[in-house]
Amino acid sequence: MPAGPFPAVRKLAVHRFRNYVDAALEVNAPAVVLTGPNGAGKTNLLEALSFLAPGRGLRAARLSEVDRLAPSNMPAAWAVSAEIDDGDGPVRIGTGRDPAAAGDRRLVRIDGVPARGQTVLGDHLAVTWLTPAMDRLFAEGGGGRRRFLDRLVFAFDPAHAGRVARLDHAQRERGRLLRAGVRDDAWLAALEETIAASGVAVAAARREMVIRLDQACAAAEGAFPKARVRLVGPLEAGLAAQPAVEVEERLRINLRDQRERGERGFDGPQKSDLEVIHVAKDMPAGLCSTGEQKALLIAVMLAHARLHHAYRGRSPLLLLDEVAAHLDAARRGALFAAVGALGGQVWYTGTEPAAFDGLAGQAAFFGIVDGVITPR
Repeated sequence: MPAGPFPAVRKLAVHRFRNYVDAALEVNAPAVVLTGPNGAGKTNLLEALSFLAPGRGLRAARLSEVDRLAPSNMPAAWAVSAEIDDGDGPVRIGTGRDPAAAGDRRLVRIDGVPARGQTVLGDHLAVTWLTPAMDRLFAEGGGGRRRFLDRLVFAFDPAHAGRVARLDHAQRERGRLLRAGVRDDAWLAALEETIAASGVAVAAARREMVIRLDQACAAAEGAFPKARVRLVGPLEAGLAAQPAVEVEERLRINLRDQRERGERGFDGPQKSDLEVIHVAKDMPAGLCSTGEQKALLIAVMLAHARLHHAYRGRSPLLLLDEVAAHLDAARRGALFAAVGALGGQVWYTGTEPAAFDGLAGQAAFFGIVDGVITPR
């Protein structure tokens, strides 16, 4: 196999995944273009790729929601496997829902050996993506922006996924107990210790990521607008002025005091928000036009990929869903050139192959219709 971009997916197979029964493809190119009609399964294949990294995939779906319904209309557990080249040679990755477990339990194997948890996936592959669902990222609530930022952190620090999961679980459990009127102070205090420790760790990792990302955005040149990024919130303000241990203690006290007053809200990481500014216009991204918001999102994604390459020596796997449809010919060409210069593999989707004429000779083209993949 010739030297290529790192990391790169060389073989991909999906089983009982969304609209796919069984499908496989082989790739030997720095770019992959998947084209076909709406509903054919293009985004589903990108979602399968997104499960090769830590996290809940590009749709943030429950594992059982991904299962394809068998002929009996009973769900059959899905699986995704891939051979990737991570720069150190080929590695086989497998993941999917455990068919023997009640609930959503995920299995992971590396070279056929079961792994303890999904964090190990981040040792081999970082994945980032843009989808049409993200077009309103800057205009809607902060939850989507926090999830977007956390995915950027995962690419640098796979353990961040575990911190976010612990935080989310402890917050949900505390909220459930308070709504039910359970007054088990020891139990609640233990959950609040977890929220304080995990919450400050999550906020610190997000803050460090945004500082680096802002520097990368400031240094960027090209066809996409310059962006300025910052993270705002009570924990971030505290971390800028105090040691993390003091911020953690203040959050723990805040949780206890609000609980004793019968309140469930608190000044934690759920109040953090990512702010993006269009530098040339000195305008918040949420007030920019739809096209400008898309261009800013691409600018941030490209800056993150360059940053990842600078710090980890390789680019993330990029999944760009229907991105060409929102760009004019000049911007499409600029995107293809910028992504190609990153040195990693990129997967594009679109309805019309003509939108990707600029990648002729550089990309592997596949057509998808009703879950059937055909090389073009």
